Amino acid sequence: MEMAELTALLTPEGLRLLDQAWSTADVAHEVSRLRAAGHSPQLVSAVVGQARLRARARLKFGDFADRMLFTSAGLEQATRLPVAAMHARRFRDAGITRVADLGSGIGGDALAFCGVGIDVLAVDADEVTAAMAAYNLAPFRPGTEVRHARAEDVDLEAWDGVWLDPARRTAGHTDTTRLTRSEDYSPPVEWAFGLAASRPLGMKLGPGFDRSRIPVDAEAQWVSVDGSVVELALWFGSLARPGIRRAALVIRGDSATELTAADDAPDVEARELGEYIHEPDGSVIRARLIGEVGRALEAGMLSPGIAYLTGDAAVTSPFVSTFRVREVLPNDLKALGKALRSREIGTLEIKKRGVDVDPAVLRKRLSLRGPARGTLILTRIGDRRLTVLADRVAR
Repeated sequence: MEMAELTALLTPEGLRLLDQAWSTADVAHEVSRLRAAGHSPQLVSAVVGQARLRARARLKFGDFADRMLFTSAGLEQATRLPVAAMHARRFRDAGITRVADLGSGIGGDALAFCGVGIDVLAVDADEVTAAMAAYNLAPFRPGTEVRHARAEDVDLEAWDGVWLDPARRTAGHTDTTRLTRSEDYSPPVEWAFGLAASRPLGMKLGPGFDRSRIPVDAEAQWVSVDGSVVELALWFGSLARPGIRRAALVIRGDSATELTAADDAPDVEARELGEYIHEPDGSVIRARLIGEVGRALEAGMLSPGIAYLTGDAAVTSPFVSTFRVREVLPNDLKALGKALRSREIGTLEIKKRGVDVDPAVLRKRLSLRGPARGTLILTRIGDRRLTVLADRVAR
């Protein structure tokens, strides 16, 4: 969305059209309907685009999405509301009452700060995005200020804490791409790390951020939501918990469970295939806490360097997906397909680590049929490929 479209949208007529309860899979029909009613092309484009973004945004913001404005790029980078609420509670619990949210985007984290009673200065370098943040945060005024500015140019003297979400995508509002080099983030991460010397700082980064660049005095917390690792949060000063430098926060539905440690955990020893295979959550793998989970499950590594655990204890945890081993099957495609069909497996989940396989292509080539279901785990032990038929264990 460009400023001309946003200006057309931020009128009584534009907001009325947007707030009308309409939905259709036929966008062309909706555009024709609105144009036939006499609305300008700019307004129609803005309304239809926002309606589609609001529908997508419900996955991150729930019912709040129905009164918010978005850019496609802003929604892509926005923090999910339940995760933002955890960020806000950490600031509140540290006694921080005034937070400068630098790189606020469309205001997802700022909404959560406001929700726990924290005054917020929301800053974004993009004019359209800052205007949308102002609209989204309007119900929380006074106590909330939005500025169109670069993070580096903001005077932070009056703010006792900083939350920073640097831009990790190319400039623009649509069709942006992820920046692969952290030195290209805006503002630069090294500048952001420097802020930690003067005030408590929380910082959101992509989960694949180079671990060698994490400052030694930071608490690094990887967060996964329903099986997907969504962020790395770095915490400094009073926002970092004493004695914790590595954390994996696993959110599934309405529950959240966390694994913490003072440092990376050494892996457990490898062992022979047992009765169970455990696949650690992505946040646990990123935090390098597989060893902590393995010891709790009385399990060993299935193979050194590959993130599968195996053991005989009939236990599981929130930090893994557990599979009961049914049998080891042939690696040969023809023999594997024959074995699965003889067991009448028509629905097959395929998991893989350490092997170059496209699950979708393999599933098609296996020509499955039958009423049964199962999980196929493809991996390797050293140079030897291993194919295991298993059943997922409910938590």
